[in-house]
Amino acid sequence: MLPDYQSAQKLFQSYHLDVPRGTFQKLEIYADFLVDYNQHVNLTAITDGNEILTKHFLDSFLLYIHAQNCFPDSAKVLDIGSGAGFPGVPLALLRPDFTVTLLDSLNKRITFLELLKQKLECSYTPIHGRAEELAKLPDYRETFDVVTARAVAALPMLAEFSLPYVRTGGFWIAMKGKEEISPARNAIKILGGKLEQTISYQLPDGDERTIYIIKKISPTPTKYPRKFAQIKQKQL
Repeated sequence: MLPDYQSAQKLFQSYHLDVPRGTFQKLEIYADFLVDYNQHVNLTAITDGNEILTKHFLDSFLLYIHAQNCFPDSAKVLDIGSGAGFPGVPLALLRPDFTVTLLDSLNKRITFLELLKQKLECSYTPIHGRAEELAKLPDYRETFDVVTARAVAALPMLAEFSLPYVRTGGFWIAMKGKEEISPARNAIKILGGKLEQTISYQLPDGDERTIYIIKKISPTPTKYPRKFAQIKQKQL
């Protein structure tokens, strides 16, 4: 399924990333299981081994490479809208000391992530729920060092889903294509965030990616996030 370890390691090293053979073997298990499971439950449109390596695994690792200063040792990480596990599961594989929680609103994805966890013997916690609802609960609200989100929704909406989970001093890291941050600036400010850095890069096939690093500088007002219908109807 995936290219051989030597080819993959050469690719990783070109991005200043070293992936141990043992970790790569788990990526192979991940890819095989994803493609097999995807025949019955739609999780991804990407099923080619080379594309899984670059567009899923490498892309997830690059979030860490570009934003590693945001992650303290033993970081508490939340991945919102985790889907088939990206970038949360690769982060958990790369940094086993992290406490990683994967949040998704579709139970079929959570079932996949639970089964994958057993196969990988990897430590992470899948949770079924809606981001705008769980953010109101004390166990989750403003308790995470880093919150990640890959695509999922437009940035103004995604900010309201994500920033309430970030502790003051922590970071929200949004992974996007070409989407501009400008429409989300007001939402970020209202929710207690500040844009720290914008990082643009390309994957090997030329696909453009942008990482927005937002620091949480003050608590999110208690009325946020709003109900989904309100968020959808009118952005901050």
